[in-house]
Amino acid sequence: MAGACLSFAWSLLDYKTVKFVIAKNKKIGILFRLIQLSVIGYLIGWVFLWKKGYQEKEEAIQSSVMTKLKGVTLINSTSGSQIWGPEDYVIPPQGERVFFIVTNYIETPNQRLGVCPESYKVPDGQCEQDEDCPEGEIVVAGHGVKTGRCINTTGTCEIQGWCPVESSYKPTEALLGRAENFTVYIKNFIRFPKFEFSKSNILDTGNDSYLKKCMYDEDENPYCPIFRLGDLVSRTGYSFEEMAVLGGSIGVAIDWNCDLDKDYSVCNPRYSFTRLDGHTNSNATSGYNFRYTQYYKDGSGETYRTLFKVFGIRIDIMINGKAGKFNIIPTIINIGSGLALMGAGVFLCDMILVYLMPNSSFYREKKFEIDKGRGHKKHRDHKDHKDHKDHKDHKDHKDRKSAHHRERRHRKRPAEQQKLTAVTTQN
Repeated sequence: MAGACLSFAWSLLDYKTVKFVIAKNKKIGILFRLIQLSVIGYLIGWVFLWKKGYQEKEEAIQSSVMTKLKGVTLINSTSGSQIWGPEDYVIPPQGERVFFIVTNYIETPNQRLGVCPESYKVPDGQCEQDEDCPEGEIVVAGHGVKTGRCINTTGTCEIQGWCPVESSYKPTEALLGRAENFTVYIKNFIRFPKFEFSKSNILDTGNDSYLKKCMYDEDENPYCPIFRLGDLVSRTGYSFEEMAVLGGSIGVAIDWNCDLDKDYSVCNPRYSFTRLDGHTNSNATSGYNFRYTQYYKDGSGETYRTLFKVFGIRIDIMINGKAGKFNIIPTIINIGSGLALMGAGVFLCDMILVYLMPNSSFYREKKFEIDKGRGHKKHRDHKDHKDHKDHKDHKDHKDRKSAHHRERRHRKRPAEQQKLTAVTTQN
């Protein structure tokens, strides 16, 4: 156990270096080139051209919206013929990003405080005898407080409240049917604080009469901020005549998608329209309405009122936007991501080559080599061989020198012998 732990500890000090092996395998070569082309195509086509990955982005748009409606219509009601203008049918009148346009209403005039029968459409107000109408009890979803009497002619409890109670019925025709010709002027100012860029949706044409004559059209005038109410509704896929009867809710989205590397004039809004109130065939969920009252005093000082249940079109203006501008940091990050994908392609091809190919064992032996200190051993053997060779050369040199010395001595001796022979002969 201790030996295994020691071996593992020493293995942590191993160094791995890259070894390049050129595999003459066409299948792997084709796969690798396809991966490279795919990564390059993704990086250039999707990241840089489509997503503009070389840009710094901002989506924290700051915006302001002002609205104005124009148009008058003639209506016939229980009070007679009336002319209604924006001050009558726009709520609130000051022009905000959420506003309501009255297209229909039910009027209950001359209501005064007193006692009267509850509406038969209120379940909690229905009765058969006085005991069903406890005095002082508030009618649930009703119009007043029970007095303790049951009115046999109506089958409902007598209440104390504003009488007569509201006229409750479902309208079938819009009183302001000609409201489709009203115009809605939407003025929008936006700002991208990161880039210090500001603009409005009013096209700078240099023509002062442009706004007086233009009308929004997706093809002809896509940047005109004046909309015909009927066209605005029809662009949601619904009929104005139908929506005007019971009301509805429409969303107007103004989308700013600005490439700030291009000219200032290229940054313009795009408009889209959708119905928001989840229109269905159910009476409980379709339409949009609410109630409000107008109070008066008669000659004797008694207060009375007119109750209006109004139906109409609620418009919500929603601003969305994003802007982009060249920045070196996201450019480098996206290029680095592309290079990382290239590395993943190399890894994939390596795994296929050394583990999945028919001759994977052959490629594995060529790719992975473990050096168990042999390089150091070869160096030591080379040094020993060199030392041995140097020693041998030194010894050979010494032997040659000694032989040369002996040869000289041998050559000298015959001369001395000849001299000695000559001396001996003389004697």
